[in-house]
Amino acid sequence: MTLKRIIIAAVLAGSFGVAMAPAMAQVHQVAPPRQTWSFAGPFGKYDQAQLQRGFKIYKDVCSACHSIDMLAFRNLADPGGPGYSEAQVAALASEYKIKDLNDKGEPIERNGRPADYFPPPFPNALAAAAANGVAPPDMSTLAKARGYTRGFPWFVFDMFTQYQELGPDYIDALLQGYKDAPKGFNVPSGGHYNEYFPGHVIAMPPPLSDGQVTYDDGAPQTVAQYSRDVAAFLMWVSEPHLDARKRIGFQVMIFLIVFAGLMYFTKKKVWSSVH
Repeated sequence: MTLKRIIIAAVLAGSFGVAMAPAMAQVHQVAPPRQTWSFAGPFGKYDQAQLQRGFKIYKDVCSACHSIDMLAFRNLADPGGPGYSEAQVAALASEYKIKDLNDKGEPIERNGRPADYFPPPFPNALAAAAANGVAPPDMSTLAKARGYTRGFPWFVFDMFTQYQELGPDYIDALLQGYKDAPKGFNVPSGGHYNEYFPGHVIAMPPPLSDGQVTYDDGAPQTVAQYSRDVAAFLMWVSEPHLDARKRIGFQVMIFLIVFAGLMYFTKKKVWSSVH
């Protein structure tokens, strides 16, 4: 076989692999529907009311199994977040018992303080696995760690549209994806069929149901609304400074445009005598 034929065969094999990879991935994971988020795009911002609703879902439902180790109580009062006051944060923290040491180095339990981090529901991963069959993942970076494959050419378009909401889309779809398994699909003992989970078998039972959590702001008390709210909250937990990042990025772009213009006219002025 000539070198030319070898190169052509390698190119065709690579192209075939790239084309088939997304299709093969879809066998195991269905792409979630794309949602519209307030924080999407270069000028997007978190919806404060939605973050508060999402935190309520986490606190009342998800925190029974999932930790959120990287979130401190005080973060709930940070700019760009759920917007709780310092007094509200202090009252919330006091509801939790924190394991600590006293002045003599003896283990104690005390009321939480705003500087404390949310305590995990289980003392360790082994205890979590024993209670749930599988240790539930920590939710601190879940919205950035989870996602799905959009494949070619969509990931190219995403670079231009700045579409970065794969994680929230996936979490929202997963929480609504519990269905009866199709005929002939074998769900092992302890598993649950989920349309959007890779492989379609998930250990976590359906965590949400209509009317499970009461909202005070009149938002619909449905699984669809709960799912969107907690997905948005987990996105904020994963990227709490998103609002500031976008604002600073826009300011930097304006500065660079102005700076480029000044440099252009400076160059023309300096070199005008030469031309």
